[in-house]
Amino acid sequence: MSTKNSDKKNKKNYNLIFDEDFNDSDLNLKHWVPYYLPQWSSREKSKPNFTIKDNLLTLQINKNQQPWCPEFNGDVKCSSLQTGMYAGCLGSDKGQHKFFNVNAVVREQQVNVKKYVPQYGYFEMRARFAATKSDVVALWMIGYEDSPERSAELCIMEIKGWNVNKNKSKIGIGLHNFSDSKLVDEFSEKDYEIDVTQFHIYAAEWTKDSIVFFINNKIVKVVNQSPDYPMQFMLGIYEIPGKITGKNERKYPKKFIVDYIRGYEPVK
Repeated sequence: MSTKNSDKKNKKNYNLIFDEDFNDSDLNLKHWVPYYLPQWSSREKSKPNFTIKDNLLTLQINKNQQPWCPEFNGDVKCSSLQTGMYAGCLGSDKGQHKFFNVNAVVREQQVNVKKYVPQYGYFEMRARFAATKSDVVALWMIGYEDSPERSAELCIMEIKGWNVNKNKSKIGIGLHNFSDSKLVDEFSEKDYEIDVTQFHIYAAEWTKDSIVFFINNKIVKVVNQSPDYPMQFMLGIYEIPGKITGKNERKYPKKFIVDYIRGYEPVK
């Protein structure tokens, strides 16, 4: 059951500017780029499978879905959305989040856009995970990366299905510095006593000095460093082929259900 309208208001010292309630039958393309890092693959291979029903977005891995980028990421499948897009021209080595192969080049020309690429703010999502053991779900932010050093990742939540138990799950939270030499890696996975198959609120407050992470409005981690450039959102489910064992992992679709995502900017 959704509670998205019960607490929709500006937070102290913040104004709500990105309000994604999934209350239309179609994806809001003013908010989302409906691909996953398409510059390294193609829009056709990296487009997501999803449904929007009853004001819920369900990102899915379907039975006959093909790997998003077999040349660089093997048989990994994904259904992912992002709120920005930056890559160089065809054949260029410039582009966002080249995490898998430093020698990769742009294989399909893209249109660069900034749909929601904030610098600092408070961000939260209410979501649940069907907890299939072979899948990973995540809400994270990456630097827009129009310069290579603007590449850090701010991970609000990452859940690996093989780390999920009935009333306790290991959740990844924190910061990856990647090519940003001004930062250090401060990402960790820790057990939290929650059932991730039920709805929970995952959030982060990002300021110029620190990042504070929350689960269900309680502080769970503080990082005393901060990227100093705009970052975009990434939201997705990923199937890891080596984790597919047993009949349950061959049942499709696999699901990540999102109630809402909100972004607040600091009051100026």
